Amino acid sequence: MPNTIAATAVIHPNVRLGENVTIEDFCIIGVPFKGYQEELTIIGDNAVIRSHTVIYAGNRIGNGFQSGHKANLRELNIIGDDVSIGTLSVIEHRVTIGDGVRIHTQAFIPEFSILEDRCWIGPNVVLTNAKFPQHPNAKAELKAPHIEQQARIGANSTLLPGVRVGKRSLVGAGSLVTHSVPPGVIFAGSPAKYLRDVDY
Repeated sequence: MPNTIAATAVIHPNVRLGENVTIEDFCIIGVPFKGYQEELTIIGDNAVIRSHTVIYAGNRIGNGFQSGHKANLRELNIIGDDVSIGTLSVIEHRVTIGDGVRIHTQAFIPEFSILEDRCWIGPNVVLTNAKFPQHPNAKAELKAPHIEQQARIGANSTLLPGVRVGKRSLVGAGSLVTHSVPPGVIFAGSPAKYLRDVDY
């Protein structure tokens, strides 16, 4: 099927679109970045990119992608199939997102984060990657969170740098996760602590 691109959308020359892609009003796709060297931006089939979304150059996005309104994706991310990124969410650069990942509204995913297949990020979740912000070595010592397959992070939770959340684990809403979470458990609280094993 042909693509549907709003007249107000800006599509840079470095962009390659799949089939049946919808790009709504005032989106900007393929934005150059510092050190830009004509990085190719690829968006797969059946994408729906909602109004005011900005996608920088160098993103490789699979089939079935959806964004909410005003989502912002920085450069050089690798994004799998059937990924949804909610309204006003921010994905920083060099993030890896697996297939079937759901990122809800107003989430923040910093550079170098890894989100494995079918994990779930609730609204207003904040992942962090700088242990000592503005320290002279902060950029060189970034440690992003790693969310394993089918793990779920409840609304309004914050994960500190380098935290790993194990496969199928659940972080309760409003939690502050200061240490890694093993697979198949429920952690909650501030700081988050073990509650029980996942039974579903």
